[in-house]
Amino acid sequence: MKILVIEDDAETAEYVGRGLEQEGHVVDRATNGEDGLFLAGSEPYDLMIIDRMLPGLDGLTIVKRIRSASVHTPVLFLTTRSSIEDRVAGLDAGGDDYLVKPFAFAELVARVAALGRRPRTALFGRTLKVGDLELNQASRVVTRGGKLIELQPREYRLLEYLMQHEGQVVTRTMLCSTSGTSTSIPVRPSSRCISAACEARSARASTLS
Repeated sequence: MKILVIEDDAETAEYVGRGLEQEGHVVDRATNGEDGLFLAGSEPYDLMIIDRMLPGLDGLTIVKRIRSASVHTPVLFLTTRSSIEDRVAGLDAGGDDYLVKPFAFAELVARVAALGRRPRTALFGRTLKVGDLELNQASRVVTRGGKLIELQPREYRLLEYLMQHEGQVVTRTMLCSTSGTSTSIPVRPSSRCISAACEARSARASTLS
């Protein structure tokens, strides 16, 4: 894969870059936010590994900007910031995975491989449909009966997860995992999210019966 590493710490950048090259990947490097954003928007990459704390533009800003520019390359955040709030912020910004420093290189390689195995059509550009409920994964637009449903980022991820697992039992642990929430923190998707998912499933069941 062709991978962009945006990391200002020279030792970490060298460790990650050289290791990935030894695994057979092509690696470009940027040491600050501005250069990283430029490369992210001008080169076709299969994966981006981005530090949260960077000089110039921080990692969250970079990801928000490339997502707003319809760049859907998978992003793995690599950072020392390990709180639940930091993880949620990274995912809400458009990140696909989050690895906390210090880390084992074997785990980084495994996460890179996992992101590389995800079909782009499964991640982006696909429209999920359950009854009259539609969720476009590229634009993150949700409609029901043609009417727009406005959801917060966490509500969107929960609804997306429920639609991807239509007809399956979804546990609390699974919901906490997909929303980036600790299992000790109550998960309360809004009534809009619950209503849309439940009514769409009911409509689908009626159609099939």
